[in-house]
Amino acid sequence: MFENKERTDVAELGEFGLIKHLTENFKVRHESSVKGIGDDAAVLNFEGKEVLISTDLLLEGIHFDLAYVPLMHLGYKAVQVNLSDIYAMNGVATQITVSIGISSKFPLEAVEEIYKGIELACNKFNIDVIGGDTSSSKQGLVISVTSIGYADKKDIVYRNGAGEGDLICVSGDLGGAYVGLQILEREKQIYLENPNIQPDLEGKDYIIERQLKPEGRRDIVDLLAQMDILPTSMIDVSDGLASELFHICTQSEKGCTIYEEKLPIDPMTYETARELGLDPTICALNGGEDYELLFTIKQSDYSKLKNDIDISVIGHITDLNSGCKMISKSSVVHELKAQGWNAFKKS
Repeated sequence: MFENKERTDVAELGEFGLIKHLTENFKVRHESSVKGIGDDAAVLNFEGKEVLISTDLLLEGIHFDLAYVPLMHLGYKAVQVNLSDIYAMNGVATQITVSIGISSKFPLEAVEEIYKGIELACNKFNIDVIGGDTSSSKQGLVISVTSIGYADKKDIVYRNGAGEGDLICVSGDLGGAYVGLQILEREKQIYLENPNIQPDLEGKDYIIERQLKPEGRRDIVDLLAQMDILPTSMIDVSDGLASELFHICTQSEKGCTIYEEKLPIDPMTYETARELGLDPTICALNGGEDYELLFTIKQSDYSKLKNDIDISVIGHITDLNSGCKMISKSSVVHELKAQGWNAFKKS
């Protein structure tokens, strides 16, 4: 939780004063942002482009735990998870709106920390904040971000375009965010049992950052364009690789085969999972929150990306009746199961 001797009650500013205070330093970068914050609605002009819109809701106690999530990181992540959806459509993200519900326990200084993270993400990914809302909340902290972007109609990639024989590719590495979360949860429990023990996160920087400060893969969208590759289908890995594969296969009415030995797992993720008694492959398949891009390409495009170290070919698309399978390192065929994030699971 935010600790600061200086404490300004948010109520002192009022809703409009708070919005003005939090957003007065945000810059407008895009010509498509005709009118941003300051009127009843934003005005956008994309000049004939197809407009892409996505929204996500982050709830305290469901999507994040303030016991170990710094507020600045939370603001940054809230933006990233939304931009990732635009990139998953092969689009360019340009604007966001930010709505926040805050309880009386949050002073102005805490809310400022959240917006510092939002501003960092906007600066890094060239995003305009064009509106939003603030409200009091009796249920803890609530953050809702809507992302807006664009693409030429011919360049938009949906989930339903995978064809039989297409290669299944994924950017980056998988499972790190989930394993990082397990480390944070472990250290939280140790602290609750004995507050005098300091968290031991030494040597785990990469996987902790994968959880607390994920990065949307705009660079992969740009890279594919440079390679002259238009994926046949694409989705971001938010709920776990297996779950996302099922989305693509269901929407495309196809099956898939992936290979365990081809799954990109960072050594730190692998070793830490083993330390925690977890199967690294299960973490990669079902962990979620990696925000990498999972996509399919035609076999004829393989030669264009085969040497790129940040893209792994992990399998291929099959006919619908073949189902979704994984071939283990020992050549055993396993039926894939989607056991990733469920937004409505019972606690």
